Amino acid sequence: QVQLVESGGGLVQTGDSLRLSCVASGRTFSKYAMGWFRLSPGKEREFVAAITWSSSSTSFGDSVQGRFTISKDYAKNTVYLQMNSLKPEDTAVYYCGLMLRAGFSVRLGPSYDYWGQGTQVTVSS
Repeated sequence: QVQLVESGGGLVQTGDSLRLSCVASGRTFSKYAMGWFRLSPGKEREFVAAITWSSSSTSFGDSVQGRFTISKDYAKNTVYLQMNSLKPEDTAVYYCGLMLRAGFSVRLGPSYDYWGQGTQVTVSS
């Protein structure tokens, strides 16, 4: 089993920055990628960013490209989402996911095998 725990969410103002963390524990020795998705009321789950574990290849959603970055700490089994220039439309619950195997798109939610409980990010105008 794998457990994912997100942290770092909160209430910020437009233009502020936040860094989310996701720590993976359990049977994490074989993982292909970790990613972030977000969900806000009335909207579908949206891909935010992903990083492959071995090559550190990154991918970003169109709405966050250029503002968000994703990184990992191999030793800590942790992935980070640095969010800059936050906008009210970034308000959502952010979920961390872990993908065990390659061969699927990191931009699609069903590709992920495990999910965290989510962390709320609220950006006030």
